[in-house]
Amino acid sequence: MVAAGIDIGSRTIKLVTLENNKILDYHITDTTVEPIKRVEEILKEKKFDHLVATGYGRYLMQENYNCPIVTEIKAYATGAYFLYPDCRTIIDIGGQDTKVIKVKEGNVADFEMNDRCAAGTGKFLEVMAQTLGYKIEDFGSEALKGRNSIPINSMCTVFAESEVISLIARGEDKKDIALSLHYSIINRVMTMVSRMNPEEKIVFAGGVAKNKCMVELLKKKLGDILVPEEPQIIGALGAAIIAGKNFEIMTIKERR
Repeated sequence: MVAAGIDIGSRTIKLVTLENNKILDYHITDTTVEPIKRVEEILKEKKFDHLVATGYGRYLMQENYNCPIVTEIKAYATGAYFLYPDCRTIIDIGGQDTKVIKVKEGNVADFEMNDRCAAGTGKFLEVMAQTLGYKIEDFGSEALKGRNSIPINSMCTVFAESEVISLIARGEDKKDIALSLHYSIINRVMTMVSRMNPEEKIVFAGGVAKNKCMVELLKKKLGDILVPEEPQIIGALGAAIIAGKNFEIMTIKERR
């Protein structure tokens, strides 16, 4: 039996297929303004027995495919626990939100989520990288070359962009500005993390976990953290695991 999970996020769509508790493959693509069209393109290339959807666009899957859905919180907890059975805290920074999830034996014990503002998320990093003339995939590495931290007063994407332009005009080093922006995000994230009393092991997931500077600065604050080989697929992986469990339950009921 092949189970699949799809995570329709604000920036990317992720799909994971799973068989016998092993990841068969995964796919990541941009969400664009036509997410269902993108989903159709992905699904026609895949074969599976059961599918569960998560992410912001999960209701689109429910409406268009009559697909079972699960919250991102549960999906991330399930996916992280699958990879790291000793994980107790998950920090997920995605395209438009930040989540801190406490996990106990694979179940969600508590969580905090900031989805009202893009400040400190992947979208914020994309805009700031573009303003400084960096590719998003290079932004973290370039920020790590910074030597001085400059106070960044605003975390609002619009106001922070104006502040960065002013710093460039003042002659500040681009790498120092990049490093300072990363420090600002980490300080904001740590406010959420501290309120949740994090316990080890801590897993850092989501697209922002691919940013080397974010990983290094989080390690300075929290010590050792675990970063999955592909941190963007944890939600889709969790949905695939849940799809497999649902299929097994359905099969047992059919046998009765």
